[in-house]
Amino acid sequence: MLDYIKGELAELTPAAAVVEAAGIGYLLNISLNTYTAIQGKKDVKLFVHEVLLTGGRDDGFTLYGFASKQERALYRQLITVSGVGSNTARMILSSMSPSELCNVITSGDEKLLKSVKGIGLKTAQRIILDLKDKIVSLGIADELHATTGTQAAVNNGVKDEAVAALTMLGFSPAPSAKVVVEILTEQPTIPVEQVVKLALKKIK
Repeated sequence: MLDYIKGELAELTPAAAVVEAAGIGYLLNISLNTYTAIQGKKDVKLFVHEVLLTGGRDDGFTLYGFASKQERALYRQLITVSGVGSNTARMILSSMSPSELCNVITSGDEKLLKSVKGIGLKTAQRIILDLKDKIVSLGIADELHATTGTQAAVNNGVKDEAVAALTMLGFSPAPSAKVVVEILTEQPTIPVEQVVKLALKKIK
């Protein structure tokens, strides 16, 4: 079983990376988080999750690569949830960072989770219900504490109102929430309308 692959980054797209190690090119499916983390690097180390494909003409392996152990741990937890397959889990991790996902799950923010393509309300609720205690017990949330600790302290009422307003204005919920959390972390007492005004200047 492969734990990680370390070598030269031979090819890279937002969805896949080819890492050459000992003369062998390994194709790994990646999330946008991992793509951002390794973009522009010559040598990389990706933590691997192997998926065995069966039932077709030929059995085979598909490899998923992650820039951090925390992202891989979250991926492995996500695919244990009923209704969440490999590609759906990768989509979730492409829509938000591991720290953001931990915050969404621990705070029970089903609205933001439901904004991910392919995730309905029932699946979002199931993810939160199944994983809320697990990511705490496994220490994933603690490992990401530097980021999630500040996010958890954010006024969720103001955050939700601001994100809802920005969504109505046509912005995607995930990037909107990221900007809103940054603003509220720096200025925790400002009103909703001021948060929205500042967010409009920051959202790309």
